[in-house]
Amino acid sequence: MIADVKRTPDYRFANLPGYAFAPHYFDALPGYEGLRVHYIDEGAKDARRTFLCLHGQPSWSYIYRKMIPVFSESGARVIAPDWLGFGRSDKPADDAAYTFNFHRNMMLALIRHLDLTNITLVVQDWGGVLGLTLPLEMPERFSRLIVMNTTLAVGTSPSPGFDAWKAFAASQPDMDVAALMKRASPNLSDAEAAAYSAPYPDISYKAGVRRFPQLVMVRPDMEGVDISRRAAAWWRKDWRGQSFMAVGAADPVLGPPVMELLRQQIKGCPEALVIPDGGHFVQEWGDVIAPAALKAFGDI
Repeated sequence: MIADVKRTPDYRFANLPGYAFAPHYFDALPGYEGLRVHYIDEGAKDARRTFLCLHGQPSWSYIYRKMIPVFSESGARVIAPDWLGFGRSDKPADDAAYTFNFHRNMMLALIRHLDLTNITLVVQDWGGVLGLTLPLEMPERFSRLIVMNTTLAVGTSPSPGFDAWKAFAASQPDMDVAALMKRASPNLSDAEAAAYSAPYPDISYKAGVRRFPQLVMVRPDMEGVDISRRAAAWWRKDWRGQSFMAVGAADPVLGPPVMELLRQQIKGCPEALVIPDGGHFVQEWGDVIAPAALKAFGDI
């Protein structure tokens, strides 16, 4: 049982621009009893397809606000969870609570709890570092992939840009999330940038934000390397679904070179849609990416 858990007050999420999604919570996931996990759940529960949208760091499900309506209007169900430590989910205050398996096992448990099937996996940043390892565990539940600015961490640094980002993040225990998002995505309004800070009233809520960059598996002895290597082999040899890749070309951390290597690891993945002015948080161009993905899949 985790003793010190922070829960962001609801008022922090009032009147966020472009975000009018009803919250959904579950606090009895096996192994995570007492920790409340938040997720957006839009569209019909009995829809034929489900889009599972996984965010990264330091963002939360707010980052999918431009994509969720496009997916749900196609007749699909859309699930966008917040990792523990982020968004409207509970936030253990101890940095040491956050590990690769802590997060991965939570998401596997949530997928089983919601009994999601025919999943289109939508990932970026840590959403991919973790999310790309999930289908290996339950391949029968996944049918399609939308992948954006991420990597499979298999024991080496993905790029010099990542090394610089990791060092910067380590120097910012009370990271100014709004300022970071504004620098990375200049198309954000001040109010949208501030919305990314909503989950974090003060430094005591930011343990997850601090930990994620340090957890990326840059050495072969780190937790998660073995499963990520197995996942890389699975995507290369065993994946049978449709894939769509979008790349924010202005990302210095996980930009075009990193994404081209990942594309080559995903069996049958076509050439990427490149967003020339898109940064690392390329979902901010989601009103372009989501329709393009649906068109490529033949949904529209």
